[in-house]
Amino acid sequence: MKCQNCEAEVPVEAERCENCGAKLLSRRVVLGLPRREAVALTAESEPDEGEERDEPEEVRIPSRSEARAAAPENPPETAPVISYGGFFRRLGAFIVDVLSILLISGLMGAMAYIGYKVGLAAHGRVVTWDNAGPLMVLLTAGWLALAASYFVVFHGMVGQTIGKWMFGLRLVGSEERPISYRRALLRWIGMVGLGCASIGLSFLWILWSREKRAWHDYLARTWVLRE
Repeated sequence: MKCQNCEAEVPVEAERCENCGAKLLSRRVVLGLPRREAVALTAESEPDEGEERDEPEEVRIPSRSEARAAAPENPPETAPVISYGGFFRRLGAFIVDVLSILLISGLMGAMAYIGYKVGLAAHGRVVTWDNAGPLMVLLTAGWLALAASYFVVFHGMVGQTIGKWMFGLRLVGSEERPISYRRALLRWIGMVGLGCASIGLSFLWILWSREKRAWHDYLARTWVLRE
């Protein structure tokens, strides 16, 4: 075998030329030997009769009882804790509502008084206790209508008055659903009627009720919850 660089004779098994130190080409390239043919992949040969064949393992399907026992049990769902609005929290919300109604009714009363006074002045008269009767009836009716509208509209619309919103309370029906305007009106009538008839005992019932409900709540099937 000759070196491809200096044509010097070199042993076949040598990797470098001893004369010039060049790295020798592969013996197959220098001698022009044919390349190895690609080996074709064939299917595995059948095992001889003397060889043992692998038996397929038997697949066992577990029964329903075994599958249930093996399956992890889901943790029991805990019911949400319902927090009811207590007596003093509801009392604070009611005081805020009364102050709001008095503020609005005071503005409306002042406007009604001015209009009534101007009307009497046009006839050369002034407001006195003798002719103030119609004004007092008008103011009383207006105050009752304002108070009823305040509680009915707010409770039927969002379940919260201004006071309940400030104290984190909400009025709901069964299954914690919003109540209708009709039920809100029934609750208002019960609050005024039962409250006056029982001299306030219907409101104090909140202290002894497990669900913190007054008598008008039982009448209208409502609950006051804390948010």
